[in-house]
Amino acid sequence: MKYRQLGRTGVWVSEIALGTMTFGGAGHPVFSTIGALGQQDVDRVVGAALDAGVNLVDTADVYADGESEELLGRALGRRRREVVLGTKLLAPMGPGPNDQGLTRLHIMRSLEDSLRRLGTDYIDLYQIHNYDRITPLEETLSALDDAVRQGKVRYLGCSNLAAWQISKAHGISARHNQARFVANQVHYSLVSRDVERDLVPMAEDSGLSITVWSPLVGGLLTGKFDRDGVAHPDTRRARAGGEEFIPYDRETAFKIVDVLRTVAARHDVSPARVAIAWLLAQRAVTSVIVGARRLDQLADNIAAGDLVLTDQDLAELDDVSRQPPSYPNWIQDAFAPVRIPA
Repeated sequence: MKYRQLGRTGVWVSEIALGTMTFGGAGHPVFSTIGALGQQDVDRVVGAALDAGVNLVDTADVYADGESEELLGRALGRRRREVVLGTKLLAPMGPGPNDQGLTRLHIMRSLEDSLRRLGTDYIDLYQIHNYDRITPLEETLSALDDAVRQGKVRYLGCSNLAAWQISKAHGISARHNQARFVANQVHYSLVSRDVERDLVPMAEDSGLSITVWSPLVGGLLTGKFDRDGVAHPDTRRARAGGEEFIPYDRETAFKIVDVLRTVAARHDVSPARVAIAWLLAQRAVTSVIVGARRLDQLADNIAAGDLVLTDQDLAELDDVSRQPPSYPNWIQDAFAPVRIPA
């Protein structure tokens, strides 16, 4: 396992992280189709990941309505200190009007609930799960800073925010001498390269880590899903009836899958391993979060860290997946000043 620096901190995290959306949720209308692993299976998955060198583990309070955190906390047990433990908040966790969002009220409640479910007295990476358009950002950041000062949170992160929202947050944190976001969890894949337009340049400029969720797009990039809509029965996409909430262009996606299969055959590995290795070769990516229901799936995903793609591999994958530059990126590139070396 290789390790990369978490933002501008001195903390090192594994380039493959363990996601826990598959933990718990039996009978749940949403999470039962994602994994619904019980405690015994969770123990095996967590143990195998840690034994392989994974030290970044990601969960969220909303996963299986808190059951994922509970199962993970019990699975970590005495190995808690081996991991950089991250969880997230924002989504509704109850029927009340104040059971969601990024208010001081909900942040403090959610933090205490997550600590209890995880069986720990601190969270290494506490992340807001999305942007709250109602609550002032100053209120959110002040409450998160208090959690850090109280010793209940080590570092702060965000997920699913726009570049301007993160930059605004960094400005507020700097003005008030508050703890700042050190990591951003984003969706990034060969079929979803939107982050390269603004989020990647912003991350590089501000020293922000990028961790990636859903690198295989719900199983699409495993190569087990065909153009005719037939999916391998063991994929999340098949269990969810072929539905996936991530938008993508269908024809482009299957052209990408074709190239993935070609590159995978060249290395005698799975298309999934190639898709993850491609992400690890991209600018600003610190860690790729993988979730698994079976140990062989986990082992294959972790092995992506050892796969070195050739220049030819990268060029072929880039050619089939590259998105056209957006404004003002294209005009800045076209008229960038040319510096003549002294």
